[in-house]
Amino acid sequence: QVQLVESGGGLVQPGGSLRLSCAASGMVFDIYTVGWYRQTPGKQREFVATISGGGSTNYAASVKGRFTISRDNLKNTVYLQMNSLKPEDTAVYLCYRAGQIWGQGTQVTVSS
Repeated sequence: QVQLVESGGGLVQPGGSLRLSCAASGMVFDIYTVGWYRQTPGKQREFVATISGGGSTNYAASVKGRFTISRDNLKNTVYLQMNSLKPEDTAVYLCYRAGQIWGQGTQVTVSS
């Protein structure tokens, strides 16, 4: 039905890279702002990045210069390229579409 499904999470060393993907189905995608949040147990959900239907991007200060959000409307998919990863980036990364549609999350762990 209405789904956002994340993939690409995993275990990486500090300084490493990951690319997260989020595939949308059962919804209108192209005209909506989509993006990523992250959450650690016991902590408030944190904004990471968004991209509008027109391609305008916004980033949290903590990830600016290291992460890049992009979208492919033909594939109904949003991506998050994460470079220079730090242990403090460890979290469950959640995909969303404007209108409070959320994915289930994918775990990113940055550790030696």
